[in-house]
Amino acid sequence: MQLNLNKLHLKNIKIIMSNSYFKVIRAGINTTFQDKGRNNLYHIGIPFSGAMDNRNYLLANKLVGNKLDIPVIEFAYQGPLLKFYGNKINIVITGDVIFKLIQKGKEINGNCYESYQLGNEDEINILSTNKSVYGYLAISGNFDLKLQWGSCSINTKANIGSNEGKKLENDQKIKISKINENISKTKISYLNSKIENIRIIRGTNFDYFSDEGKKIFLEKEFTVSKLSDRMGMRLEGPKIENIINTNIKSEGLLKGVIQVPADGNPIIMLSDHGTIGGYPKIAVVASVDYDRLVQISSGSKIKFKEIELSDAETLFKLYQMETQNLLSQI
Repeated sequence: MQLNLNKLHLKNIKIIMSNSYFKVIRAGINTTFQDKGRNNLYHIGIPFSGAMDNRNYLLANKLVGNKLDIPVIEFAYQGPLLKFYGNKINIVITGDVIFKLIQKGKEINGNCYESYQLGNEDEINILSTNKSVYGYLAISGNFDLKLQWGSCSINTKANIGSNEGKKLENDQKIKISKINENISKTKISYLNSKIENIRIIRGTNFDYFSDEGKKIFLEKEFTVSKLSDRMGMRLEGPKIENIINTNIKSEGLLKGVIQVPADGNPIIMLSDHGTIGGYPKIAVVASVDYDRLVQISSGSKIKFKEIELSDAETLFKLYQMETQNLLSQI
């Protein structure tokens, strides 16, 4: 992680009501609204959802002068092509993303973590993520969205959230309810570090697996499947042998739990995961590695490294402190 900060002025922000909007020329592959997610609803079967990469979500909001819990546009692989109609608005993209701005007919190569001001009929073309999965587009203001269970986050599997729980579609109009004015241009240099060795702690069913199965899990490489999505990351590789029972009584799940079904291929629960599951849980991803885990693209290789619970807690606290330090410098 590297951070260099150019000047930023977020004081004296003027908030105005707005009739501005974006028109979706191209929606992209999996483009949704996401925010901090839904908490304390697992008991009624409502998953957490929210931004997959929380640090990049927080940075996006902070860089355009928003509160940290404001909904943003999350996209996977190819993002949207949007045309802005209105007076002016600041935007920023975070992640490792290739994009262009079209202003008065002129194309400009965009830089992540740098804010840009859009004028009437300017366009932003998010071409693709770069050896990663998710990116974020924040505006200096608020999209006009409806809350559901305290969040605008969209879960397309359950049709939960704003936009009737659906992905953005071509020709859709994205209304903007408020715009923050008097925000100066912002630019930081931030490097999204890559990760291959995912730190885990043992799951509640670790001993369901043979000694050879445990050895395979902790020592061999796995490939991220093309079938992965916001609900779960499917892995392909050597089979992990279960010697007790491949199906168990359904139990509660959490983000980062690694289940192993009967075929022996692990599945990592991600932000839109179901709230219960009946496959044995061999491990749980340490929270410190979750943001980087979700950015591992299909076809990539990963390995697991076991750590103790106390170490996982300490590492996550340090990661949270590092994130807060980044935000405090903006």
